[in-house]
Amino acid sequence: MSVVIPDNIVYSTRMTEKELLQEIAILLYQKEKLSMGQASKLARMNQWPFQLLLGSRQIPVHYDVTEFESDLNTLREMGRIK
Repeated sequence: MSVVIPDNIVYSTRMTEKELLQEIAILLYQKEKLSMGQASKLARMNQWPFQLLLGSRQIPVHYDVTEFESDLNTLREMGRIK
Protein backbone atom coordinates (compact mmCIF):
# COMPACT_ATOMS: atom_id res chain seq x y z
CA MET A 1 0.00 0.00 0.00
CA SER A 2 1.19 3.49 -0.77
CA VAL A 3 0.09 6.68 0.92
CA VAL A 4 0.10 9.86 -1.09
CA ILE A 5 0.39 13.13 0.78
CA PRO A 6 -0.59 16.05 -1.43
CA ASP A 7 2.20 18.53 -2.12
CA ASN A 8 0.21 21.39 -0.57
CA ILE A 9 0.02 19.46 2.74
CA VAL A 10 3.77 18.78 2.70
CA TYR A 11 4.37 22.44 1.80
CA SER A 12 2.16 23.67 4.64
CA THR A 13 4.27 21.76 7.18
CA ARG A 14 7.35 23.70 6.03
CA MET A 15 9.25 20.40 6.06
CA THR A 16 10.92 18.43 3.35
CA GLU A 17 9.40 15.11 2.39
CA LYS A 18 12.20 13.34 4.28
CA GLU A 19 11.63 15.42 7.43
CA LEU A 20 7.90 14.67 7.32
CA LEU A 21 8.55 10.94 6.95
CA GLN A 22 10.96 11.10 9.89
CA GLU A 23 8.34 12.81 12.05
CA ILE A 24 5.74 10.19 11.15
CA ALA A 25 8.21 7.37 11.83
CA ILE A 26 9.20 8.85 15.20
CA LEU A 27 5.57 9.24 16.25
CA LEU A 28 4.66 5.68 15.27
CA TYR A 29 7.78 4.34 17.01
CA GLN A 30 6.98 6.28 20.20
CA LYS A 31 3.46 4.84 20.17
CA GLU A 32 5.00 1.36 19.71
CA LYS A 33 3.13 0.89 16.43
CA LEU A 34 6.38 0.30 14.52
CA SER A 35 9.55 -1.55 15.43
CA MET A 36 12.94 0.14 15.20
CA GLY A 37 13.58 -1.50 11.84
CA GLN A 38 10.19 -0.52 10.44
CA ALA A 39 10.42 3.05 11.71
CA SER A 40 13.95 3.58 10.41
CA LYS A 41 12.88 2.19 7.05
CA LEU A 42 9.90 4.56 6.92
CA ALA A 43 12.22 7.44 7.86
CA ARG A 44 14.55 6.34 5.03
CA MET A 45 17.43 6.06 7.48
CA ASN A 46 19.72 3.31 8.70
CA GLN A 47 18.93 2.14 12.23
CA TRP A 48 21.94 3.75 13.91
CA PRO A 49 21.24 7.30 12.63
CA PHE A 50 17.57 6.79 13.49
CA GLN A 51 18.56 5.80 17.04
CA LEU A 52 20.72 8.93 17.26
CA LEU A 53 17.74 11.00 16.08
CA LEU A 54 15.59 9.43 18.80
CA GLY A 55 18.30 10.11 21.36
CA SER A 56 18.57 13.75 20.30
CA ARG A 57 14.89 14.05 21.19
CA GLN A 58 15.27 12.06 24.41
CA ILE A 59 13.03 9.28 23.12
CA PRO A 60 14.01 5.95 24.69
CA VAL A 61 14.75 2.94 22.53
CA HIS A 62 12.32 0.09 23.11
CA TYR A 63 14.35 -2.94 24.07
CA ASP A 64 12.70 -5.72 26.02
CA VAL A 65 13.87 -9.00 27.56
CA THR A 66 12.89 -11.01 24.47
CA GLU A 67 15.03 -8.80 22.23
CA PHE A 68 17.91 -8.99 24.70
CA GLU A 69 17.73 -12.80 24.77
CA SER A 70 17.61 -12.88 20.98
CA ASP A 71 20.72 -10.70 20.83
CA LEU A 72 22.49 -12.98 23.32
CA ASN A 73 21.63 -16.04 21.23
CA THR A 74 22.97 -14.32 18.12
CA LEU A 75 26.22 -13.47 19.90
CA ARG A 76 26.52 -17.08 21.13
CA GLU A 77 25.99 -18.39 17.60
CA MET A 78 28.71 -16.07 16.36
CA GLY A 79 31.05 -17.38 19.06
CA ARG A 80 31.44 -13.96 20.64
CA ILE A 81 30.16 -15.10 24.05
CA LYS A 82 29.65 -18.44 25.76
